[in-house]
Amino acid sequence: MQGQGQGTRARQREQTQQALLREGRRLFAEVGYGAVSLAEIVAAAGVTKGALYHHFDSKTALFRAVLRDVQEEVGVRVAEVADARDDSWDQLVAGCQEFITATTAPDIQRIMLVDGPAVLGWNEWRTMDEASSARHLTEALAALVDEGVIAAQPVAPLAHLLSGAMNEAALWLATSADPADLADTRAALGRLLDGLRVLSG
Repeated sequence: MQGQGQGTRARQREQTQQALLREGRRLFAEVGYGAVSLAEIVAAAGVTKGALYHHFDSKTALFRAVLRDVQEEVGVRVAEVADARDDSWDQLVAGCQEFITATTAPDIQRIMLVDGPAVLGWNEWRTMDEASSARHLTEALAALVDEGVIAAQPVAPLAHLLSGAMNEAALWLATSADPADLADTRAALGRLLDGLRVLSG
């Protein structure tokens, strides 16, 4: 019986945490971090402030967890699209294009690209970014350099340049009112990536 009780409490804690993450993400996406109060989050999640503080010691801590989830979600989407290709070059291009497309979702834009650096500070945001999508980008570029598809060069600066360009493009798309801008951005990214490729023959 004691084991069952512990299992029930563990499930309840997990449900509470998921409710806080879900409602926190919804509210952060809808109105932005600065406009959301802890009282609104706990009311939406149907829990007490005490329950929130059991899982997260502040609104910032909850936001950090939400941002981590969003980054992981984008990373999974990018990896799934890239892994569907057999050729390593096609994997890089498809993954980069999917990053641009995935980050046009309004909730992802606001949480990951607008509020993320502002709330956590540039250094922490960069560290989190490097631990997710930037790490995959670096690995993909290193493999292509090894294969001779991209000219031999230090990979770290190239990865930072590409990552910065894609993040900036995603931020610009967040302010764009023209639906054609996404297609134009994807086309420009394709040309940029093509410039890295060593021409055979």
